[in-house]
Amino acid sequence: MGGTFDPIHYGHLSVAEQARCTFRLHQVAFIPSGNPPHKERRETADPEHRYLMTVLATSANPRFAVSRVELDRKGPSYAIDTVRFYLNLHKDLSPQIFFITGIDAVMEILTWRSPEEFLSLCTIISATRPGYDAGKLRTILGDNLFRKIKMLEAPALAISSTDIRSRICKGLPIKYLLPESVEHYIYKNRLYNDKTFK
Repeated sequence: MGGTFDPIHYGHLSVAEQARCTFRLHQVAFIPSGNPPHKERRETADPEHRYLMTVLATSANPRFAVSRVELDRKGPSYAIDTVRFYLNLHKDLSPQIFFITGIDAVMEILTWRSPEEFLSLCTIISATRPGYDAGKLRTILGDNLFRKIKMLEAPALAISSTDIRSRICKGLPIKYLLPESVEHYIYKNRLYNDKTFK
C-alpha cells in the first residue's frame, strides 16, 4: 500500500485490512513515499516523520508491515520501481503483487511512469471514496488495462490527510480520525502547524 501517509489515518488502515481480508493477502506492506514525483518536497512532512507515524499506526496488526524501500531509494519514488523491488525480493516464490491505493490516484495512473508495464506486473486494488465515479476508469484506461483493477468499496476513505492537516492548522480536533499514538506524535513534534499544510 503506497502513499504519502501525511499523516496516516483510520481510512488507510481500514482500507488495508479490508483489502487483506477480501483478497486473502498474506501481508500488507505500507510504503511511505520518499520523494513523491507529483508533489513538491515542501508540500509533505519530513519522510522520517511520515515513516514513524506509519510504524506507530500499524504496530498492533501482525499482518501489517512498514517498508523503507522508497525512503532509502535516491531520486523520485515511482511505484513501478517498488513493484519491481518486491518481485525481485521474492522471486523464488513467484509472488502475486497487489498495489493498494485510492481511486483518486488510479484516475491519474496514465501519468505514472510506464503505466502499462506497471499494470502488467501487479494488480491494483482501487479503494473508492466519496465523490469519485469508478465508472470513469474504464473510459480512461480502456478495457485491457481496466481488467487489472479490482474495486474495493471503502467508506472510511471519507477521512482524508488533507482535512486532518487543515484541522490542525485551524486548531480543530483530530481525535478519532487517526490512531491516538499518531495524534500524540503530531502534537509532540508540532507537525502541520504551518499554513503550507492546509
